[in-house]
Amino acid sequence: MSIVPAAPIAEAAQAWAPGAPAAAGAAAPLAPRARLLPALAAVYRAQLSRARVSRIPLLFVATFQSVGIMVLMRGVVDGGSEARAVVAGSSVLVVAFVALNLLAQYFGQLRATGGLDHYATLPVPPAAVVLGAAGAYASFTVPGTVVTAVIGSLLFGLPLGHLWILAAVVPLAGAALAGLGAALGLLAPRQELATLLGQLGMSAALLLGVLPADRLPGPIGWARDLLPSTYGVEALARTFEPHPDWAAVGVDLAVCGAVGVVSLAVATWAYRRAAVR
Repeated sequence: MSIVPAAPIAEAAQAWAPGAPAAAGAAAPLAPRARLLPALAAVYRAQLSRARVSRIPLLFVATFQSVGIMVLMRGVVDGGSEARAVVAGSSVLVVAFVALNLLAQYFGQLRATGGLDHYATLPVPPAAVVLGAAGAYASFTVPGTVVTAVIGSLLFGLPLGHLWILAAVVPLAGAALAGLGAALGLLAPRQELATLLGQLGMSAALLLGVLPADRLPGPIGWARDLLPSTYGVEALARTFEPHPDWAAVGVDLAVCGAVGVVSLAVATWAYRRAAVR
């Protein structure tokens, strides 16, 4: 077996590829990382397209579930603050089902099947992956949330004039719940545990969001205050009043937005942590 010197090979390679590095063994420069906003838009479009294909039946289930809960509660709730709480909680429950439950399952599946390795090889900032997926799943809940709120308002005789507030409630509550769902899916050591945590989170949104706050015991009421979707529920419920307190609505939305920023930051950290393992 003959041994060929490495220098002539490097010189020949440099002659055939003038743009290549002259030093033998030098790595070619990598492409620059994509900027956050273009990468975020690309991930958002891809996730939204995927969701339209595979999540429509689940969105129907989430909407049907929320409407069914309101029909059942109609038998024990006549009106007033309790009716407002039921309709607002059932509407935000659609967001919790998709943005929290399904996103936890999605990221848990990505981690279990090695899908995170694919994203890790792309020149895409981690924040773009998390925010793009969270935004797509939150946007996907808009039709079901609107339908649930309209049906609930008609069912309980609540005014429809202020439902435009959903344009703020859905993205803010969706961001908070999607960030929580992504963090649960990325931090869970097993895919089955991510699915369980997502379902438990959705159940908490159901029990603590739909039931009127004054009917809950003290410790459970404190847990309700820690749930990210609570403030979206409160903001929506206030708009059903004859004379809404818009200052209180604004405070609830601000708190919901702040919780969303924190939960998405935690989800981004969890993505970095899971991607390097």
